[in-house]
Amino acid sequence: MTIGIIFNGAGTTEAQYAQVLNQVSPGNQKPSGMISHSAGPREGGWCVIEVWESQEAAQQFFDQKLGAALQEAKITVQPTFFQVTNTM
Repeated sequence: MTIGIIFNGAGTTEAQYAQVLNQVSPGNQKPSGMISHSAGPREGGWCVIEVWESQEAAQQFFDQKLGAALQEAKITVQPTFFQVTNTM
């Protein structure tokens, strides 16, 4: 089942986002199982929206790469998950 994830990083800066992105996706290459990744500033922080082929693919990426990179960059987020019913 395709899933979407919204990461609202209150207090997160563009520099912190870039640090994590460069660590987990060198050369801006999508990891296996990722359909899309969009990010940008929001009031008081940074927002990332991702779509993944499955919950398992997203979890594997988090466990193997993203979790440690977020900790290293001192970013704390509470992701919101949703079932994707349509992409264009």
